Amino acid sequence: MTLGLVLALAAGTYAMRLAGPLLRDRFRVSERGGRLLSTAALTLLGAFVAVSACYESGSFAGWPRLAGVLVGGVLAWRGAPFVVVVIAAAGVTAVLRALL
Repeated sequence: MTLGLVLALAAGTYAMRLAGPLLRDRFRVSERGGRLLSTAALTLLGAFVAVSACYESGSFAGWPRLAGVLVGGVLAWRGAPFVVVVIAAAGVTAVLRALL
């Protein structure tokens, strides 16, 4: 029973992923629609990052974590190397957790 369910879900997932490339030429999206879809994808990604940064196990994760994410986001936006972004975000979070 469990194996059948896993195989059915795997087949459904594969079919959904395959539908995009196969049906791409059948649907026409206007230029404005393409921009809206692109904006919607970025908005969903931003919302996911915000929720992941602010909440842990259904409750607020705390100010140190939020501050670390903000520092990392600003550094990434300014074009800092990835290693610098990660170390700075972790450092800010660790220092604030130690102080609070």
